[in-house]
Amino acid sequence: MSLILVAEDDPHILRVISLWLSRQGHEVLEAHNGLVAWELVQEHHPEILITDINMPGMDGLGLLEKLKGYEHMPRGIVVLTNRWDHREIGQSLAEWGVRVVPKPFSPTKLASLVEELDKQDTPRPAD
Repeated sequence: MSLILVAEDDPHILRVISLWLSRQGHEVLEAHNGLVAWELVQEHHPEILITDINMPGMDGLGLLEKLKGYEHMPRGIVVLTNRWDHREIGQSLAEWGVRVVPKPFSPTKLASLVEELDKQDTPRPAD
């Protein structure tokens, strides 16, 4: 199982994701914004990152920008968003292998996606 960082400013959504993934056997770290998430990435080197796009302090896109070139970049990244342009976001992040999941989402489908990412053995490219 993986160490997963969930960055989400909605406390209800954060709790649901954390509980769901914990029940699947994953260790879950929680961040309420991108700034806290960046600190946790540097401190704990999570294998999978699940991040919302719209968050205070530093949004999810800002967090992903900081990850560019970072030596301990998570091998799997999922972006959650309720933005209408989620397809365009997905296309712009496709070269990184980032998965975009529009809100509302099914916790079961998110857990399946995480399981798929958990099976990836190769680290993500640094750039």
